[in-house]
Amino acid sequence: MGEFAATVQARIRDGLADRHPHFAWETELDVGGTPVDVAGQSEERLVAVELEWRRADPVANTAKLFRHLESGAVGASRVAVVQVFSGYYDLAGGGVSSKRLDAEFVGRVAADALEAFSYCPLDLHVDPPKRGGDRPPDWERAVDDAVAAISDRVGT
Repeated sequence: MGEFAATVQARIRDGLADRHPHFAWETELDVGGTPVDVAGQSEERLVAVELEWRRADPVANTAKLFRHLESGAVGASRVAVVQVFSGYYDLAGGGVSSKRLDAEFVGRVAADALEAFSYCPLDLHVDPPKRGGDRPPDWERAVDDAVAAISDRVGT
């Protein structure tokens, strides 16, 4: 993960920690050998936020995460997986890429099959620059908007 993506990851963590202090928020939580970008844990719940920045195959993240969570890699009785997709997955003519659609499909199927699990795909309205490129204008506002959307899914 590049420097800018790590900055976005930290801003998501910090924003969620401000909104939901009853969760312990961290980056790179190890779940069965798979790092979760941002995770919040309470006594009974885990919120796992996967930031899809420029991954060639985001469905792999979805499948691995649900596989590890289902195996009991985390002791939470309820798990919410939020997959946040950057503008990289948007199509120029409208809509989103099949890579994103595949990841969302796997997430929905896994959540439907596993009673204590939920899944929510969200947008991050940031077009990630290629390595060495400039950060897009208003990226902080876009990340804060994504934090608000994640927060709505976390609830109380």
